[in-house]
Amino acid sequence: MPARRGWSTGARARRRARRTMRSARSKPQRSRPRAAASAEAAAHRGTARVLRVLEFLAQHSEGFTLSALSRELHVPKSSLLAILRTFADRGYLEQRANGAYALGSKAVELGIRSASSHELPAVAAPALLDLMQKSGETAFLGVLAHDASEIVYIDKVESRQKIRYSASLGERRPLYCTAPGLAVFAFLPEAERERLLASLRLVPLTKRTVTDSNAIRARLDEVRRTGVAVNIDGFIAGASGIAAPIFDRQSRPVATCTVVGPTARIIAQKDRLVAWVKAAGEAVTRSLGGYQPGQGATGGHSAR
Repeated sequence: MPARRGWSTGARARRRARRTMRSARSKPQRSRPRAAASAEAAAHRGTARVLRVLEFLAQHSEGFTLSALSRELHVPKSSLLAILRTFADRGYLEQRANGAYALGSKAVELGIRSASSHELPAVAAPALLDLMQKSGETAFLGVLAHDASEIVYIDKVESRQKIRYSASLGERRPLYCTAPGLAVFAFLPEAERERLLASLRLVPLTKRTVTDSNAIRARLDEVRRTGVAVNIDGFIAGASGIAAPIFDRQSRPVATCTVVGPTARIIAQKDRLVAWVKAAGEAVTRSLGGYQPGQGATGGHSAR
């Protein structure tokens, strides 16, 4: 019997020890879910704050200063400044000369990328087809690349002529020496134009490529005045193009429609091509709900 009691006492001790160990292990586990939930809630608040900034600025193309944003969104300036600087450094926001923050090219591109697989090509398709049929030349639809330094072709209607210009979808074109590039480049905000002009490698690709910064500025002024970009042999010798910008709801140039063909044929009908291409860009802009700078959202002139 003593052996029996000893065995029983030892078993009870082992059971108590196991219960104690389980209890000890369970205590930290009860606090971890609460800590994780708190951290998760904080992360959600931070994410929501970031989205509020983007959504607010997307609705106000005029931009807002740090102080004004802080008042409108009820967010401390210290917290808001970190968000704004990060977005500005990465190109999703731009800070204008008056200190106001507005959507930058990358934020706009995200919206266009979403539309580029659905809305934009479908909306632009009739205009591209009409351009090709009227001109007899290949018509392209392009959007700004991720870094806003190039145009990317996302759709096309090829010419039916035996000798024609062609390019694959996804191909890129420089801003400074192509018709689609100049059409978008010209209508970017001035600060963004100057930043890009300072950062781009202005390489002479043909004998007619313009690489002087002041000469490029003059070309961009002409594009803004006429609403179209005409490029003769500037990218490929023997090939020329005419392009018009497509604007979004914030009056930013986010895409372009272009006709490209052999130089002799483009020059022969230049005036008609200019009118057709400009009309196509305006039609796609209206279909997207966008409007050109200096016009209201309904297409009428602004009162400013």
